[in-house]
Amino acid sequence: MSDPTQHLGLLLIDLQDSFLKAIPERDSLLRRCSFALQAAELLGVAVAATEQLPAKLGSTTTALTSIWGPHTPVFEKSTFSALEADGLSRWIEANQIDHLLLAGIETPICVYQTALAALSQEIGITLLSDCIGERRSEDRPPVLRQLLAMEANVLPSETIFYSLLGNAEHPKFREFTTLVKANT
Repeated sequence: MSDPTQHLGLLLIDLQDSFLKAIPERDSLLRRCSFALQAAELLGVAVAATEQLPAKLGSTTTALTSIWGPHTPVFEKSTFSALEADGLSRWIEANQIDHLLLAGIETPICVYQTALAALSQEIGITLLSDCIGERRSEDRPPVLRQLLAMEANVLPSETIFYSLLGNAEHPKFREFTTLVKANT
């Protein structure tokens, strides 16, 4: 049986304090992104992050950098689509990723344009619905409707990671359920 995490990647988009301060639900967003990051690392999903103009806007929030692995690549970008960040396409190729889990901000800008670019490159997309944020909540529904019409998936992070486990016999099941309970 093949490993469901083999060609899967988690991409954390622009989770920088300068952007997070404008997100109304930032505390919840960071808790869920932290959960997704920890679950991805537990299950062996490749993880990368992007930062929008970090020299001007700062780095990824320490709430996440303090828990990710020492080999998590961070790609600088000035474009709205994360896929245009220098080196990210090589990371996708090197890890043989054919499906990306997207988390980050902002849903109607960088998350949306990253999803469009990935879909145009025939990379599957799942937006982790509890791990994306925006300044204006009214922007989320039309963006998600459009992406769903384009064959993107939108699901909560817990749903995705339980699906990767498959059943309670998975060797990481106990560790995962402890992680779930710690992040409820």
